[in-house]
Amino acid sequence: MRQQYTEEKKQSVLKKLLPPYNMAIPELSRAEGIPTTTLYTWRAEERKRGNMTDSNPSKSLHVNAAERLQIIIETASLSELELGEYCRKKGIYTHDIQVWKDEIIQNLSGQKAGNLEDKKQAKKDKDRIKSLEKELRRKDKALAETAALLVLRKKLQAFYGEGSEED
Repeated sequence: MRQQYTEEKKQSVLKKLLPPYNMAIPELSRAEGIPTTTLYTWRAEERKRGNMTDSNPSKSLHVNAAERLQIIIETASLSELELGEYCRKKGIYTHDIQVWKDEIIQNLSGQKAGNLEDKKQAKKDKDRIKSLEKELRRKDKALAETAALLVLRKKLQAFYGEGSEED
């Protein structure tokens, strides 16, 4: 004989799959006395309707930067109750959103200070490169002059003969 569950019971059980509970289906099955197959079916139905997302507690770790920014923008004007409901639907924690906001603020303020230091370092590097190139050109000229003198010396020796006394 199949047991019938009320819609309220079904919704209250499904909420336990979402944050902050994040119960596993086998664990929820034992606690509520509902077969696991029934719970998997209910969850699949809710996902098809778009009322439930993946309830993996580590999902917030796999949200990329663009999605994090989008979530922060979407939740900026929400009240605490609306924020809680939003987070349950997305399968994330309200704490995660605050951490993401703090990270963005820290990165932005760190980049401004870092940019100034980077510009100073870049100027020093540019000046150093310029002086090294200048020194390299000077040494190249000296080397070319020495090579030319050696070639002329050899030609002169060949012209006057090998055993020149003026060497």
